[in-house]
Amino acid sequence: MKGYTKPLLIIFFVLLADQVLKTWIKTNMYMSQEFKIMGDWFIIHFTENNGMAFGLEFGGEFGKLALSLFRIAAVAGIGYGLHYLIQRKYHRGLILNVALIFSGALGNIIDSVFYGKIYGYAGWFHGRVVDMFYFPILQGHFPSWLPIWGGEDFIFFRPVFNIADAAISVGVVIILIFQKTYFKEDVKEEISINSEVVEE
Repeated sequence: MKGYTKPLLIIFFVLLADQVLKTWIKTNMYMSQEFKIMGDWFIIHFTENNGMAFGLEFGGEFGKLALSLFRIAAVAGIGYGLHYLIQRKYHRGLILNVALIFSGALGNIIDSVFYGKIYGYAGWFHGRVVDMFYFPILQGHFPSWLPIWGGEDFIFFRPVFNIADAAISVGVVIILIFQKTYFKEDVKEEISINSEVVEE
């Protein structure tokens, strides 16, 4: 179990926080109900979506089933990748961020696979993902001269999301920021191997 303790703890606590909050929202609020945490820019807003992170989705029953199955396959792949990184002793930061991504993806899969059946509104694999965090920090209107969106309202940040979405986003962003650090050892090892081949 050496090397697995911290990643497993991250997965456990992210899943626990994600599912506890979603369950509370689902059982204590009605759809579109909201309450303000900090003024008008940090709001708990209960909504659900049929698809991907931040409310993106595929249409129709088949699209929903396909997305749920794709999620399961993706999580299986991420889980295998996490195991591979730990076994090969990759950078600890990379491993922990992949664990964040894995836990977030798994959290939303639980909604998709089980919530429809648990709450009685759909069958297996057709559940809706519960979202609640809403940060409409900036609100206004696009100038009329702007192509396509001219004169329309805009809100930043418009998408409503959950802990699982946040875990995925944080993991991906940190990996992108520190990718040179995380993969530096691999580059050195590849250069070393290539040098040995040339010398031979």
